[in-house]
Amino acid sequence: MSTKSFDQADETRTPDKTRVDIVRVDGVQAARFSMEPGWKWSECIKPVAGTDTCQAHHIGVVISGTMHVLNADGSEMDAGVGNVYVIEPGHDAWVVGDDTFVGYEFDAKTVETYAAGS
Repeated sequence: MSTKSFDQADETRTPDKTRVDIVRVDGVQAARFSMEPGWKWSECIKPVAGTDTCQAHHIGVVISGTMHVLNADGSEMDAGVGNVYVIEPGHDAWVVGDDTFVGYEFDAKTVETYAAGS
């Protein structure tokens, strides 16, 4: 049995308008994603990822703010405070409004690779 605080993350990544805090506990990984107002994946993360759309599989819960997601197939959704979300690869996304978006994510591959190298 273990606990760890995101305030003492094992790793932090900080591309433009983004902060990803990663904790590793007993072989499990989780991340706190913080995106500032004005953040947009295609502007802030695309240069790091090098793909046309976000190829990450996101599983998480929103703690603050709202994220709008536009999938490559044209479908759209908003994820706001208290929402649990699953977002498939092949999307763009952006923060809606003036509040920082904060989401906790639990897909191990996404935690390890999102904005890596930033």
